[in-house]
Amino acid sequence: MPKVIFVGSAGSSHTVDATAGDSVMAAAVKNGVPGIVAECGGNCSCATCHVWVREEFAPLVGPPGDMEDDLLDMGVSDRRSTSRLSCQIRVTPELDGLTVDIPPEQP
Repeated sequence: MPKVIFVGSAGSSHTVDATAGDSVMAAAVKNGVPGIVAECGGNCSCATCHVWVREEFAPLVGPPGDMEDDLLDMGVSDRRSTSRLSCQIRVTPELDGLTVDIPPEQP
């Protein structure tokens, strides 16, 4: 089972077991990770599951799609080059150990 590591803005870390095929957002919500609001339930319509993917995982995760890119532009105040909506990242065995930082505020 792949592990995903969520790092909060204060430095606290939550390592969760994620099911391959689920979204990173779903893994966070199922495990009560603070800071992932997920108001739209994973429908790519709210940007409240914004994360910063660590540089070493960015090539594996890939870039955002067009709709996600638009939401990141409009809804995220601190967009970075590795910003992604965690609802749009599918967990795969290759992403074992994926580490994402959670912004201090969600839109």
